[in-house]
Amino acid sequence: MNSIEIIMIPVADRQKSKAFYLNLGFEVVLEAPDPHGETWIQMRLPGSNTTISLASFQGIICETEDIHAAIDNYHQKGIEVGAIDETPWGKFAWLKDLDGNSLCLHQK
Repeated sequence: MNSIEIIMIPVADRQKSKAFYLNLGFEVVLEAPDPHGETWIQMRLPGSNTTISLASFQGIICETEDIHAAIDNYHQKGIEVGAIDETPWGKFAWLKDLDGNSLCLHQK
């Protein structure tokens, strides 16, 4: 993992949450329909590389240069990683920490 790219924050109403974060000084990076019929809303503080996503579940998406090498490395350490999901936005693979928190590898 190279960096934290997106922190997914569970919210009940994405549009109301977007308004709240705009009032805090965040800016919209991307707002578009997602494959699940919802609206993907990604925001950041001006000048920041790390973004938040207003979502229906919690997760942290970490950028990696080589998802296959990262998964092989984690498997050697006994860490289970889910299947790679190839999308127009890159390759994603999810895993959970010991407490069930979701982490995701993302290769652009």
